[in-house]
Amino acid sequence: MKYQIFCILLSVLAAGPNGAAEQVHEHDVVVYGGTSAAVIAAVQSHRMGKSVVIVSPDKHLGGLSSGGLGFTDIGNRLSVGGLAREFYENIYQHYNKPEAWTQETPDAFHQKKIGWRKMWEGEDTRWVFEPHVAEAIFDQFVEDNNIPLFRDEWLDREHGVKKNAGSIESITTLSGMVFQGKIFIDATYEGDLMAAAGVSYHVGREANSVYGEKWNGVQQGVFHHQHHFEGLKISPYKVKGDPTSGVLARISTEALQPNGTGDHKVQAYCFRMCLTNDPENRIPFPKPKNYAPEQYELLLRIFEAMDPMYVFQKFDPVPNNKTDTNNHGPFSFDNLGMNWDYPEASYERRNEIIEEHKTYQLGMLYFICHDPRVPKQLQQAMQKWGLPKDEFVDNGNWSHQLYVREARRMVGKHVITEHDLLGELKSKTEKSIGMGSYGIDSHNIQRFIAADGYVQNEGDVGVHVGDYRIPYDVIVPKENEVSNLIVPVAASCSHVAYGSIRMEPVFMILAQGAGTAACIAIDDQTSVQAVDYEKLRKRLLADKQILEKSQRLPDPRRKK
Repeated sequence: MKYQIFCILLSVLAAGPNGAAEQVHEHDVVVYGGTSAAVIAAVQSHRMGKSVVIVSPDKHLGGLSSGGLGFTDIGNRLSVGGLAREFYENIYQHYNKPEAWTQETPDAFHQKKIGWRKMWEGEDTRWVFEPHVAEAIFDQFVEDNNIPLFRDEWLDREHGVKKNAGSIESITTLSGMVFQGKIFIDATYEGDLMAAAGVSYHVGREANSVYGEKWNGVQQGVFHHQHHFEGLKISPYKVKGDPTSGVLARISTEALQPNGTGDHKVQAYCFRMCLTNDPENRIPFPKPKNYAPEQYELLLRIFEAMDPMYVFQKFDPVPNNKTDTNNHGPFSFDNLGMNWDYPEASYERRNEIIEEHKTYQLGMLYFICHDPRVPKQLQQAMQKWGLPKDEFVDNGNWSHQLYVREARRMVGKHVITEHDLLGELKSKTEKSIGMGSYGIDSHNIQRFIAADGYVQNEGDVGVHVGDYRIPYDVIVPKENEVSNLIVPVAASCSHVAYGSIRMEPVFMILAQGAGTAACIAIDDQTSVQAVDYEKLRKRLLADKQILEKSQRLPDPRRKK
């Protein structure tokens, strides 16, 4: 009887905030997130001899890299080293096997993009791949390194971060699991752990005056890509030219602020869709539950004003008759203005936003395939496409990862701005942990009614940059806020700088730096802010990370 009472008392004491029994897991490094960065940070920590755990809110590992973004946004591939390059080497090895080509031959695939073919010759990496292949490699990374992985475990954002004297002691998930660690790494796109730990961050665009930038803030009249209405003269009103008739769906009536003004708005999200035109592997686009054809009235007016086949401009091919389909044109798969509250939203609200984005994109595809007002040439061409049977098989063949292009961004020890990317502040980028090289790229943020009475998009920015170093201080908070947290994804950048940083290879590069720094901090019993950079640099170089231009890999396409 006494033993039974003792057991009952123990169970009560172990009960978590929801009444469920807490499961306590203790590791040197706790990585929160299921992204590509989460996997890389954990692998690096393990290889440096530390016990590490991945606490993933996602059921699938890899984030966008396994969620449809198979046509890698890369910049200079010769600046990618370390574990990121190891991932792309594994992709190469997979497609070197004849059995990998199930729906087409390698030669047939390469002929789809003649200009890209030489890019792969003589290299040991591949940057174009199917979603399920990427996910399998991330899973293999975790398995090969014996890393404990807890899927579908969501941080209790209100009460789940326990701190003591400026240091995180543990995090608790909504299921009641407790994870104790010496160093924590937030590898989520949203920066949820960072925010819950009391770290400073920003959402939206800073005014140009904040950091003396040119390309931040409102950017009306900037048309760097082909995602605008310039020259089309399309009326935003239900009855063309009549403001009293009301405004078409997907157009904001909010007054636009002057150029350079900051706001709370974030660039548009979408799903990077994996589609196929292989009859044996194709599922016709289903009609979404809340399908509303009136949402696409503006699209019909665009089809009247320009070649409707623009819709196919970003059906970038990946192996086996599939695509990585992205946004292109004035009205496309980017869901402008429907994500502004996502970064700070509750889990429930985020799920609503995710479902709305799915309905919007799938509804557009269904609309093009079935609405009798769509030009026949476009309609017949789109009807040849559909969802692949062998991708995202547990999610209705639809991607499990919304493209969260930008959410919270930490305000850390150093905020990287366009000046860093354009080479104007070299002295502040000496503590390099890796290279970036993709151009500054912000997608549109809003669709509005311009002063001339026609519809227009705003927020799209594309500025070329060369290779640049990314300093360690960009992934660590201010020391007076949290001393044992590293943030390689929701990193310390202005909106415009994040437009270049936010690429999957760069996230993996920063994550390797995070894992390395975490282990050094543990060994030296110091804060992450006080990590000895020379030790960090030495280890990163030993692990084949590329920290500056002089270390870039040779281009195999160049004649010796």
